[in-house]
Amino acid sequence: MIKPTISKETILKTGIIFALLTVAIGAFGAHGLSEILNNNSKLETFKTGVLYQLFHSVAIIICGILYDSYESKKIRISFLLFTVGILLFSGSLYILSITNIGIFGAITPIGGILFIVGWFYLFQSIKTKK
Repeated sequence: MIKPTISKETILKTGIIFALLTVAIGAFGAHGLSEILNNNSKLETFKTGVLYQLFHSVAIIICGILYDSYESKKIRISFLLFTVGILLFSGSLYILSITNIGIFGAITPIGGILFIVGWFYLFQSIKTKK
């Protein structure tokens, strides 16, 4: 059976791409979506998505930096949790703020839980130095 592997480079590139997208999405929200994000609540929801995407893009980059020094299996799990967390948490907030479809608000906490578990796994990974 072939095990899928996630390399240090994949983790670093993913974090950098998410960080790049954070800047692009934030700028697009501020300038291109100003008509749609016309009330403070929608704008704050969108900004929260951008902020958490930025934090967890950096967390993914940290995972890549720590990959060779600490337990890489738990770091890979953290990476996956942070990645899916960004997609669910930030993604649902972006869609919610633009479309106002309330069901997306129910997805957001799932992404938040993935972030929390991702940080837990990252913490656990540094217990064992290679």
